[in-house]
Amino acid sequence: MNAIFDSAAPSGTGNGRVTDLLSTVLFGSDARREHGFWRRLVATEPFRRPLWPPPGPTSDERLALAHARLRALNDALDSAARPAADPRALAALHEWLAPVDPALATVAGIHYNLFLGSLLDHDAGSFRDLSDFLRLRRIGTFLCTEVAHGNDAAAVETTATYDPGRDGFVLHTPNAGAQKFMPNTSPAGGPKSGLVAARLIVGGADHGVFLLLVPLTDASRALPGIRVRRLPARMGSPVDHSLTSFDQVFVGRGALLGGPQGRVGDDGVFRSETEGRRRRFLTSIGRVVTGRICMSASAVGSARVTLALAVRYGGHRFVSAGRAAPPVPVLAHRSHHGPLAEAMATVFAMSLLHRRVLDRWEKAASRPPAEREAAERLVDIAKGWITWQARDVIVECRERCGAQGLLENNGMTELVTGIEGAITAEGDNLAICSRAAAGLLADAVRAPQEEPDPEPESGDLADLRFLGRLLDQVERIRWARAAARLAGAEHGDPLERWNAASGPALRGVEAHAYRQAAHAYDHAITALPDGEARDRLGELARLFALSWVAANSGDLLAAGHLTAGQVEGLTDATEQLVAAVSGHLPELAESFALPPELLADWPIAGARYTDAYDDPGASWHTEAAREPSGSAR
Repeated sequence: MNAIFDSAAPSGTGNGRVTDLLSTVLFGSDARREHGFWRRLVATEPFRRPLWPPPGPTSDERLALAHARLRALNDALDSAARPAADPRALAALHEWLAPVDPALATVAGIHYNLFLGSLLDHDAGSFRDLSDFLRLRRIGTFLCTEVAHGNDAAAVETTATYDPGRDGFVLHTPNAGAQKFMPNTSPAGGPKSGLVAARLIVGGADHGVFLLLVPLTDASRALPGIRVRRLPARMGSPVDHSLTSFDQVFVGRGALLGGPQGRVGDDGVFRSETEGRRRRFLTSIGRVVTGRICMSASAVGSARVTLALAVRYGGHRFVSAGRAAPPVPVLAHRSHHGPLAEAMATVFAMSLLHRRVLDRWEKAASRPPAEREAAERLVDIAKGWITWQARDVIVECRERCGAQGLLENNGMTELVTGIEGAITAEGDNLAICSRAAAGLLADAVRAPQEEPDPEPESGDLADLRFLGRLLDQVERIRWARAAARLAGAEHGDPLERWNAASGPALRGVEAHAYRQAAHAYDHAITALPDGEARDRLGELARLFALSWVAANSGDLLAAGHLTAGQVEGLTDATEQLVAAVSGHLPELAESFALPPELLADWPIAGARYTDAYDDPGASWHTEAAREPSGSAR
């Protein structure tokens, strides 16, 4: 039991103390409050992984299990409004549930964040009865994306036309491209209601996209005027992605989620405190930003679990070491532990950046709009970088586990495919990173230009401060290139100018994410007392930074920030850190604080993993039973 999650546990000593300190780095000083509930939950029924007999559950059975778990989760909460109102609780929910059941994380995230969260945000002070949704008599879902409109969701074509005679809105889908293209809208799991993004038409005027609360299904079918058709099976979790359309569906005026973005009064007149249809839309779907934090959390949790499984399996999967030598764990080989050591440095960086972003977003809620916009940009950058890094880590770890990693009962295959959903959900990575790139490039163009250093910077590749300065320089180089490309493009065509600069600008966003993660490492190291835990974290931080420096060594050399000798020394410096980190991989994986019950559900995690494939009717059992009593062998 990890002491930071157990108030009755004494402070650890030796390696246990190191593990606890590293767990605090990953989960925060208030880990018991923030993560303890979710960690305990995944170790209990019905959240344990079922030991399905071959060939395993069907997609519909897995979806039914996800909804059963959602109800068990809701019953375990003091109030279903808690995760909806608390970004930290939402993030922790995804961090622990996504590795166990990606489908559950999807339906829970939609219900608590996008649905209930939006209702709470926009209906503060209203008298709307939420009891059906809080008690899960109706499941909430969110319908924004359309077949023809995803990243340009402000252009959705579904309409909500105000009917003054009936004092309500008529929802309508005008064409095939306007069908909602969203998950969890079928009757599977029970009656559903949705928040539908539609163009608000009042008195013939289009006021932009707003959310309306619309009952979608009863327990068995779509309600009149609503069509729900399941889409083809998708890779990853078995959530019921569907096409949903509306044929002149009427809802009362109270269905509109009002707020500063606008509302329709008793006199049937639209009024808004927010200028511009795009700003009204972004205000209406503000919960999508929190959803991006949740996608980062899902990726962090999934990468940690996959890496822990790969490290454990590498320690008890033995291979031949030569004719005269006894077998050794496959983890003893540099070709095996090297990629896992680099993955460990990346996973810690992902975790630290995620916590840094969560802290900043939480504080930004009470800050001026400019600070909130900067925090949202960091959320976008982190979501893209973390989910892309998670894909690389998960695929690498799966490969290190060979054929065992391809079996569903070892848990990795769902995470390999599930991360693709996180990369696309709540804003496609490339689209949100492009938006962030445009903002950061504008800042770079306005910033005063630094004079290049006349001589290469002196420094030690073992010095984390020197490596940090190199990471800063990588980002500056990339923004300077993007700015030069922008300046050289012809004026008058915004698309052509952006196309000219977007390549290096997107690489600038990547460099910005690496620098932010490195700063998060620095902060975490400073907060630790001198000792083994600080040493371990420092090794991880240097390996993380050095890998990025090595990837950009040509640019740094050309710009005079590295000498030829330093570039030559990168390989030895990296190998020394790989050796240092790999020697502590099991200890570092223990700091992930995965419950023993959770690990027990994946055969690959145990030293006796072959027992999962034992055959009671096979010869090694039947021969012993047939052997005559007292016979000699």
